[in-house]
Amino acid sequence: MAKRVVIDPITRIEGHLRVEVVLDENNVIKDAYSSATLWRGIEVILKGRDPRDAGFMTQRICGVCTYSHYKAGITAVENALGIEPPLNAKLTRTLLDFALFFHDHIVHFYQLHALDWVDIISALKADPKKASEEAFKYVPKGYEPIATGEDHLREVQKRVAKFAEKGDLGPFKNAYWGHQTMRFTPEQNLIALSHYLKTLEMQRIAAQMMAIFGGKNPHPQSLTVGGVTCVMDLQDPARLAEYMTKFKELADYTNRAYYADIVMAAAAYGNEPSVVQKNNLGNYLTYRTMQTSANSWLFDACGYIKDFDLSKFYEIDESKIEEDVTHSWYKDTGFRHPYNGETVPEYTGYVDGESINGEGKLVHTKVANPEGKYSWIKSPRYNKEPMEVGPLACMVVNYAKGNEKVRKVVDEFLAQTGLPAEALFTTLGRTAARMLQTKTIADYGLEAFNNLVENLKVDKTTVTPYVIDKNKEYKGRFIGDVPRGMLSHWCRIKDGKIENWQAVVPSTWNAGPVDGNGKKGAYEVNLIGMKLADPTKPLEVIRNIHSYDPCIACAVHVMDVKGKKLGEFKVDPLYGAC
Repeated sequence: MAKRVVIDPITRIEGHLRVEVVLDENNVIKDAYSSATLWRGIEVILKGRDPRDAGFMTQRICGVCTYSHYKAGITAVENALGIEPPLNAKLTRTLLDFALFFHDHIVHFYQLHALDWVDIISALKADPKKASEEAFKYVPKGYEPIATGEDHLREVQKRVAKFAEKGDLGPFKNAYWGHQTMRFTPEQNLIALSHYLKTLEMQRIAAQMMAIFGGKNPHPQSLTVGGVTCVMDLQDPARLAEYMTKFKELADYTNRAYYADIVMAAAAYGNEPSVVQKNNLGNYLTYRTMQTSANSWLFDACGYIKDFDLSKFYEIDESKIEEDVTHSWYKDTGFRHPYNGETVPEYTGYVDGESINGEGKLVHTKVANPEGKYSWIKSPRYNKEPMEVGPLACMVVNYAKGNEKVRKVVDEFLAQTGLPAEALFTTLGRTAARMLQTKTIADYGLEAFNNLVENLKVDKTTVTPYVIDKNKEYKGRFIGDVPRGMLSHWCRIKDGKIENWQAVVPSTWNAGPVDGNGKKGAYEVNLIGMKLADPTKPLEVIRNIHSYDPCIACAVHVMDVKGKKLGEFKVDPLYGAC
């Protein structure tokens, strides 16, 4: 008999997400439903506004992805108006991207995702001397581990033990300690715990790095339609040197901690079925990002691969991007290109059902209706097919295209871990790909910085002048990869004002519900076939979902401007261990 497990909310993400899985008698997932339960309304707010203000508003879509939407809002308007920003502006925007990616990726792994892998209670039993010696096994050649000296590790144990003695683990409480799918040894857990704490320091450096040319963090203010406004900072050698110093600090941490810990995870979890189960969705989509010179990008692929095939790369056709709302809480308008997108709410709620609670008992609850609507997220499709986006898509599609920098980083990782290329298409691979994207930036990102410095010697231009003709209609878009994957903003401008705006974000691609053709998105389809060791402690599901770094605040669309009540939700902050 089928059993249902409802995890609501999934915590340690941005926004509000619930995931339901249907289990067979052997606790194998036979079906899954991803449901976003709260919404935003930036597209509605933008209507009728001056397009030059769009970026400052779109960055408020999310408190994490601020710069991503800021740049997208600015660039979409530039594209609509036919503006080509100066090279100095393009490269400066890339430097801000580097700061964002460093910050987002290391914080995601350690503060949001690590507790799916690391057993904090086990770390308290570790031998600090053995742990310190073991840390040397995982760093890349030529590096030494950071924050893993014997004395340092012993101090980490003492700090966390003080929480445990009080019966409250603070930020580490409510997790599934001792879960049978956790595979780190006590010493490995202690190494990762030390880096969890060290990352709290490193994220400050990344935030400062963003503020050097962005003006502030998390909501930078130096981008403008036509270029950038941080002219004085770009002409100040001390500010340039400060940026380079912080970049090198974060690049060093990536190699000595982040890279090493993923190699350690590959060694420990290589035989854990829920971690190495191959994805069911083999389509991966990405778009070029991080311009490093007048004609080059660090990640230069604009396209996709199909059916896990790394031997064939396909170019993207923007006209084939559509969104469907058959199972989303909007009025059904069929598949629509974002330029013609509509966002008309039609909330129908959940239906009565049963699920297993934390004690293993069946209880009455509200569940998703597979025949109806069950999420505020739409279902983007490319040529009517679901696609996974994100760092994994970026790395494997660039690999398939022949990006030599990406190939070198990926091949070295696979060689060090002994994993086959197929291992990339797993929860472990998705987690590793985010680190490998960070390492690619760490190894090659200063190329953009050096080209900016050289260009500033002969060209001080930072803004391209322009005019908005109120008698003309414009349409334009931004497409590019951001920390969570391919992001696009699509706008129409009429009478000098924004007439329509649609944002198709990474977590919409991944987290959307089944579409009108019965095809599921990445979250839902990639859970199917996974076996849960204990349905009352669904760590396997949480670990898989966290590997995408969900941002649900970005993914949902709607706000009712007439004050109509669309739904009512209660979030228990003490819920479970997710």
